[in-house]
Amino acid sequence: MQTPEVGSGGGVAATPDVAATPGVMGMTPTPGGAGGFSMGATPAPDSYGVPLVQAGLDGSGGELPSIKPEDMQYFGKLADGVDDEDLDKAALNERRIMRLLLKIKNGTPPQRKSAMRMITDKATELGGGPLFQQILPILMSPALEDQERHLMVKVIDRILYKLGDLVRPYVHKILVVIEPLLIDEEYYARVEGREIISNLSKAAGLATMIATMRPDIDHVDEYVRNTTARAFAVVASTLGVPALLPFLKAVCQSRKSWQARHTGIKIIQQIAILMGCAVLPHLKQMVDIVEQGLVDEQQKVRTITALAVAALAEAAYPYGIESFDGVLVPLWKGIRTHRGKGLAAFLKAIGFIIPLMDAEYANFYTRDVMVILIREFQSPDEEMKKIVLKVVKQCVATDGVSPEYVRADVLPEFLRNFWVRRMALDRRNYRQVVEVTTEIANKVGAADIIGKIVDDLKDESEPYRRMVMETVDNVIQNLGAADITEQVEEQLIDGVLYAFQEQTSDDTVVMLNGFGTVVNALGTRARPYLPQICGTIKWRLNNQSAAVRMQAADLIARISSCVKRCGEEKLLRYLGQILFEYLGEEYPEVLGSILGALKAIVNVIGMNQMTPPIRELLPRLTPILRNRHEKVQESSIDLVGRIADRGAEHVSAREWMRICFELLEMLKAHKKAIRRAAVNTFGYIAKAIGPQDVLHTLLSNLKVQERQMRVCTTVAIAIVAETCGPFTVLPALMNEYRIPDLNVQNGVLKAMSFMFEYIGEMGRDYIYAAVSLLEDALMDRDLVHRQTAMTTVKHIALGVAGLGCEDALAHLLNHVWPNILEESPHVINACFDAVEGLVVALGPNVVMMYVLQGLFHPARRVRDVYWKIYNTIYIYGQDAIVASYPVLEDDAMNQYSRTHLELFI
Repeated sequence: MQTPEVGSGGGVAATPDVAATPGVMGMTPTPGGAGGFSMGATPAPDSYGVPLVQAGLDGSGGELPSIKPEDMQYFGKLADGVDDEDLDKAALNERRIMRLLLKIKNGTPPQRKSAMRMITDKATELGGGPLFQQILPILMSPALEDQERHLMVKVIDRILYKLGDLVRPYVHKILVVIEPLLIDEEYYARVEGREIISNLSKAAGLATMIATMRPDIDHVDEYVRNTTARAFAVVASTLGVPALLPFLKAVCQSRKSWQARHTGIKIIQQIAILMGCAVLPHLKQMVDIVEQGLVDEQQKVRTITALAVAALAEAAYPYGIESFDGVLVPLWKGIRTHRGKGLAAFLKAIGFIIPLMDAEYANFYTRDVMVILIREFQSPDEEMKKIVLKVVKQCVATDGVSPEYVRADVLPEFLRNFWVRRMALDRRNYRQVVEVTTEIANKVGAADIIGKIVDDLKDESEPYRRMVMETVDNVIQNLGAADITEQVEEQLIDGVLYAFQEQTSDDTVVMLNGFGTVVNALGTRARPYLPQICGTIKWRLNNQSAAVRMQAADLIARISSCVKRCGEEKLLRYLGQILFEYLGEEYPEVLGSILGALKAIVNVIGMNQMTPPIRELLPRLTPILRNRHEKVQESSIDLVGRIADRGAEHVSAREWMRICFELLEMLKAHKKAIRRAAVNTFGYIAKAIGPQDVLHTLLSNLKVQERQMRVCTTVAIAIVAETCGPFTVLPALMNEYRIPDLNVQNGVLKAMSFMFEYIGEMGRDYIYAAVSLLEDALMDRDLVHRQTAMTTVKHIALGVAGLGCEDALAHLLNHVWPNILEESPHVINACFDAVEGLVVALGPNVVMMYVLQGLFHPARRVRDVYWKIYNTIYIYGQDAIVASYPVLEDDAMNQYSRTHLELFI
């Protein structure tokens, strides 16, 4: 057996033989004698097949994060186990950058933060070349996630800011990588691309940007020219359009290559799209620059010029028609000589220019272009159809175009070509046809349009019926149903009922909205049709499909007010009875709609007329309150709140208390609308049965751990105080503050804060009662106590301003003031809010006396706080504080001093 060695720390390191020999294990180890047992060394990572990753420090400290397999091509060198001491300066610098980037890309938030700070601070030391050499390939990686791309963009932004004009040699490299982001299909990628190019142009300057991108303007590849145009637009928006205009003028009038002209005009189009109405000061110059492109010998140049003019007119709307004088003739000539894409571009430009014109000119030019538009109604090209629809909508909406002209010349052809089933199948076309038809109806009246399309409500194609229903809904919403004849009215109700019953798709909202709009617009004229409508609803409430039942209940909610207007209360009571029988519905979505329908009926028919009686309805609602589905919760609380508000006497106090306990659970709901409804219902119930029992329930709820529950409870207490009078709540609330529990005390303070916010100037009766409690809270060691108490002081001060409570407010100000030097941002905000409130209530001069003491304090951090408050007072009442300014003696030392008399005054 081998002799064991004595370890350096005095322990004995066992060899494998010793560890394996029985008997030796039990021996007492003695120095120099036979050894005991100690842990063996940890096996090397490569014995497990794990690549060795250097845990070396790069200056920012901490272990390196793991390297993902797809990142090995960028960070693989960190895993090769080479010692930093064996590397030359350049390789060491490269590894240092790698480590920092790895931490930013894959590290934890603290690692990322420190690495980001270090890479920013040391950017000039690390060098722009090595930095971009490693960042740009990562940014081009196809496996890069959105968050990682965002982080890399952030790194580049900070480095650009730090390097300044040292970045110039690398501008082209950066642009090659960043320009493709400008045409990325994802919005945030485009925004980040624009951000980098914007910062790059600030750092490198206009001359460098132009010199770098100039060769790409007439590049043979259209993709490169496209991205270059977008990059130039970002440069123009960053450094100002005037700086770039001379260059653009030269490019757009280039004789050497049509590609350069095409790109130059595209730059102007992109500037208009990117900057919107900010192009107005330069509009005339920009239109003059592109003007010649409309008569260029190259078709592509003419097309892009028309699109650029369209973008400029869209950006300038509703101003700037005088800038387009030079392009009107070539545009109107162009629509007679072009076909296909060129014509589409010219029409688009005209469509955006006509809305800028005065009424008489708009009428003349519209009649001129409408001949071409009507001819193109029959075009099979989808893109052309979209543009034609857009231009028709713009022309029809223009003031100068007369209804008679639209009715006689545009409408018949429009209906014949676009109101066909095929249009309803393409979602985008469908949307445009509906919008244009609505616009035409706004011009010619509802009766003309509805009379033409009403029969199509009974078409056998469901998508087409849906398109008709959506149009009818929009038209009647905008214009009402007053000019619809009796015959069309019958056709409309018949068609709506047919479309409503025959739908099979899941998209029921269009039919529901349309049905509700039509019935409500007809008003009392709908009375003869109500029995038929209600029969349909009753039949559909029995349907086995949950969606159909839900839609039927939703329809009741939509039309109940119209049924009441028609004097059909009996019908409403009958529907109420039917809905009551369906409260056992198993699908929560449907149950929510049934409750919504019941609420609508209760609203219009009143508590006394309701069938079933309220005393039977409410006990059925109590167990439904336990349902955890959001729609059910919201609808049931709304209904219970309405009953508590208007018909509380129909139900016993015990039942209301039972509902109170159910409502407590609702205060935990995720949806804000549910929590708000629950809180309001507490107020109604407290008003109905007196605050004491409700308050007891709420105060005991302040002891729970869950914060959201406590916050909602405090709001409920404040609402009870508002509805039943603060004197009913304040004694119990202040008594509760004596419990030595942080949560309860904070809850009491928060409840008082909300209460004083709600009761406003009524607070002057209770401020003196609350002062001692607030005094205690403002002296508490707990930050949250002080913060909440200061919020309460703010609400009190704003409520009682000018009501003679200045003595109590000055006392509270003395307790608030020491908190101005707190470090917690929440406490600081609450403190400044309280001080601002007290400035309103006590006047700026009183607070100014406190501020003057610290404006010239030797410590900068103290001065900063005082100056911040001074600035606030100055903004609020600069004229008022003139009287508070100290007298500065004109002596040699120019010292600030005040006499005892001034202090007293």
